[in-house]
Amino acid sequence: MGSDPQALVRVALGISYHGGHYQGWQSQSSRQTVQDQLEKALGRFANHRVSTLCAGRTDAGVHGLMQVVHFDTPLARPEPSWVRGPNALLPRDIAVQWAKVVPKRFHCRASAVSRRYVYVVLQSSVRPSLDQGRVGWVYRPLRLEPMQQAAQQLVGEHDFTSFRASACQALSPVKNMLRIAISQRGAYWRFEFEANAFLHHMIRNLMGCLIAIGDQRHPPEWINTVLAARDRDAAAPTFSPDGLYFLGPRYEPHWGLPEDSPLLDGLP
Repeated sequence: MGSDPQALVRVALGISYHGGHYQGWQSQSSRQTVQDQLEKALGRFANHRVSTLCAGRTDAGVHGLMQVVHFDTPLARPEPSWVRGPNALLPRDIAVQWAKVVPKRFHCRASAVSRRYVYVVLQSSVRPSLDQGRVGWVYRPLRLEPMQQAAQQLVGEHDFTSFRASACQALSPVKNMLRIAISQRGAYWRFEFEANAFLHHMIRNLMGCLIAIGDQRHPPEWINTVLAARDRDAAAPTFSPDGLYFLGPRYEPHWGLPEDSPLLDGLP
């Protein structure tokens, strides 16, 4: 931009998106990613090239309820304008939910204390139609108690190598799982995960194992065997990305950023 770095303003945005039409979050040469669409809209609105960083990259087909990004700009504009302006230029399945000017020491990824995801799964003998892409699908009945027993064995600090994709670039497979909550509402199941960080495909691989336990293909104790193996081949197949939502990061209260998206209430 050729601007004095000291004169730049740092802006944080909360972004929601339907991931079904995009090749994930991170920019690619195809330009068919959420980041590419967001940066194009921000660039047109700000009249300068905008580069964003995000709190957590999502795969193709994964949705975002409150992805958090930040960028630096020489423009001093009211916070609401960073919502209305880009939204007028973005595709209809991506929207800025909020904007806040933050101190330069804020970093959307490094300042996050945890990250949260939710899987919404339809249990039905018939595949989804109206919910296609918005929910995962299982046709075998699931049992809550075995899945809860297995989930409790995953809470805490563990080596999650068995649930890590071969292409994962994380420096360490050791992550701290803070919470897993499983609940049922009619034909729909919710699986909520919160950890300090996640490995590539970690949640989708965990889901494959929890579903295999829920439909009684494996007992709850099997999850400990998979953990101890530290081998991807020991776990169940990777679950579909359909129905996976990035709920967003958590930050310390002093940053003054929204913690939850109201869009969560609209999920099944």
